[in-house]
Amino acid sequence: MLELAAALKREVPARTAAQIAAILRAHSGWSPDERTLQRHFVRLELNTRPDGQPPQAFGRFEAEAPNVRWTGDALHGPVVGGRKAILFGFVDDHSRLVVGHRWGHLEDTVRLSAALRNALACRGIPQSVYLDNGAAMVDRQLQRACAVLGIRLVHSRPGQPAGRGKIERFFRTVREQFLVEITPAQGPADLVELNTLFTAWVETVYHRRVHTETEQTPLERWSVIGTPTLPTPGQLREAFLWSEWRTVAKTATVGLHGNTYEVDAALVGRRVELVFDPFDLTRLQVRWHDRPMGAAVPHRIGRHVHAKARPEPDTPPAAATGIDYLRLVQAQHTAELAERVRYAQLPDPGPDTGPDTTERQAQQ
Repeated sequence: MLELAAALKREVPARTAAQIAAILRAHSGWSPDERTLQRHFVRLELNTRPDGQPPQAFGRFEAEAPNVRWTGDALHGPVVGGRKAILFGFVDDHSRLVVGHRWGHLEDTVRLSAALRNALACRGIPQSVYLDNGAAMVDRQLQRACAVLGIRLVHSRPGQPAGRGKIERFFRTVREQFLVEITPAQGPADLVELNTLFTAWVETVYHRRVHTETEQTPLERWSVIGTPTLPTPGQLREAFLWSEWRTVAKTATVGLHGNTYEVDAALVGRRVELVFDPFDLTRLQVRWHDRPMGAAVPHRIGRHVHAKARPEPDTPPAAATGIDYLRLVQAQHTAELAERVRYAQLPDPGPDTGPDTTERQAQQ
C-alpha cells in the first residue's frame, strides 16, 4: 500500500497526503493514516509544496546596520469613529525600531506616503524599502518618491513572504500589547487620539523594551548610526509631489483629470511631465526633459483634488435628537389597546376567588 502511495505521489507531485489517502480508500477500501503517508514521503524525499516544488529553506536575514533596509506593511485594526482603522508602519530591519507609522481609515498611497514621509523626516534616508504587492505599495507615485531620494524600492514575490517576518512580528506585538487595551468603553474617539496614543506607546514602551532576539532595545541598537542623513524640506516636498505625463495639444493645452491648462506654445506636440500636489490641482509645474518650463495656467478647472487623494472620512456623529421611535410605537400600541378593551368599564368580579371566578377572569 505504501508503494502504491509513493507511485501516486510520483505521478502527480502536487498531491497531498490527504488526497492520496482518499484515492487509496476509493481504490482499495483502506488507506494508511495521513501522518504515516507524510513520514513515508519524507523518507523517500517526495515531500513537496502544493505547487509541486521541493520545500525551500529561508535563511534568517538581518541588515548589517540601521537604515540599510526598512520593511513596511499595513495592519487592519479596531473600529474608530465608525470605521475600521488601518496602520501603515515601517520597521528598521537591523534595530527593529519603528521608523514611521500612521493610522488612517483608507489603505491607499496617500496614507502610506504620510507614514513614509514622517519616517524619512525623523530617521533619515534608507538604502532600500521592502514592501509587498498591495495596490498602495506598487503605486507609481510611491515609486517616484523613492527614485527622487535614491531609495531602492523592493517588492516581495507573490506567495513568497520571505523577509517579512520582522514587520509581522511587530504587528503581533501591536495586537497583543496595544490593541488589546483598545475597548469600546476606553477606545479613542478619533484618529487623532489613536495616533497620539500609539506614538506614546511606541516611544515609551516598544522602543525601550529589550528585544528577545537582539538582546537590546530597538533604541539602543538604532543609536549606533549616530546622526542619520536627513533629507532637506525641499527634497521631501519634491519627492512626494505627484507627476503625470501628457502630450501638448495644438492649442498649447494639456488635460489632467478633467481639467484643462495652458502651457508654453513652444511645447506643442511634445510630451511633458506635469508635477503637482495631489491636494491642489490648480497649480501645476511643467517639465520637459527634466527642465522646468514654467507653471501651467488653469483654463478650465472641474476638479481641485486628485481622485486618489481622498481625505480621511472622519465625519463627526450627528447630534442626538432624543426621539425614541420604538418607545413611541409602544405607547401608541398601548393606547389603542386601552381604547378597544376599555378596562375601566369591565365589571368588578367581587371578592369571590373560587375556581369559576378565576376561570372567568382568565377568559376576560
